[in-house]
Amino acid sequence: MRFAVVLALFAVASGSGAVADAPTTSLRPVARPVAVIAVIDPPPVAAQAPDASQTQAEAQVERRGLLSSLRPLRRPEGARPRQGASQDSPPAATPRLRNVGGALCGVPDLQGEAIGTVVGAGQCGIQNAVKLRAVSGVPLSTPATIDCSTAKALKKWVDGSLLPQVGRRDGGVSDIRIAASYACRGRNNQKGARLSEHSFGHAVDISGLTLRDGTMITVLQGWGSGKDGKLLKRLHRDACGPFGTVLGPNSDRFHKDHFHFDTARYRSGPYCK
Repeated sequence: MRFAVVLALFAVASGSGAVADAPTTSLRPVARPVAVIAVIDPPPVAAQAPDASQTQAEAQVERRGLLSSLRPLRRPEGARPRQGASQDSPPAATPRLRNVGGALCGVPDLQGEAIGTVVGAGQCGIQNAVKLRAVSGVPLSTPATIDCSTAKALKKWVDGSLLPQVGRRDGGVSDIRIAASYACRGRNNQKGARLSEHSFGHAVDISGLTLRDGTMITVLQGWGSGKDGKLLKRLHRDACGPFGTVLGPNSDRFHKDHFHFDTARYRSGPYCK
């Protein structure tokens, strides 16, 4: 029993000495291969790197704004645009009233039909004749068969005198009363007389005009009156220039009921009476 106690004391004394004589630095365990693999940083993965071009595009979007930098893809050729989408559609053309029979003589405001060459007896006839039905939106009571130079002169008179002189009186001009245009005949319808300018499509006779409220102003009845007379005299005066010959009630008895306008030219200038 005593021997056992001695052995126990000896063991305790030996353990105390081991603790006292322990090394100042703990021994490091040898690293296991598994542990090395766990602590080593993984190599950079290329798939995780940001796309340089994508980053640059995103920066451009932030600087310029999404709406200004992104453009829609080009529409496939032949594809119909979506109804109501107007961004890619061309601006609508300004609407134009359809001319009666089409524009004549290269002038949109001359309406009617081109009828080509008119062959008449002897020297009568017209080259490149037109059948004029309306001028600057004002209808003619009867289509006038004339040439382009006469049609253009008539338009100049309508635009420069007739429309502004009448203005909005009684609603404005409704139509122009045509008394004559092309006709193979002598002057003043006299046999044996020199051929009239009507024989070549150079002339048009106007007997008056109709206003939109139905009022008719005629050369025969209005020339000597007050209000209508002043208007008719201004219209007669303003035709001198666009036309080479202008005749009215003061010229002779043959023109008491109409104006004669033609495009004959004279060295001395227009003849107006």
